[in-house]
Amino acid sequence: MSMDKVMQFKNIVAQYCNVKAEDMKDDMRFREDLGLSSLDFMSFLGELEDTFDVELDPEEMQQNVHTISDAIKMLENAE
Repeated sequence: MSMDKVMQFKNIVAQYCNVKAEDMKDDMRFREDLGLSSLDFMSFLGELEDTFDVELDPEEMQQNVHTISDAIKMLENAE
């Protein structure tokens, strides 16, 4: 995934938490480190689908995506 897309991704994440996109590290966890609730996470997934024109399985995402790098890998596979 290009650096532009990674920053675009992090900017979307930043809308749901109190961490600036440029301060995010790939090993940060959505719930524990960034404080996303389940509802925030689902809204975030919907926004990812719209922005990157992909279809993501919400169940698979909740079970397998815990960190920023997990989500980026999942997005790369969905493209």
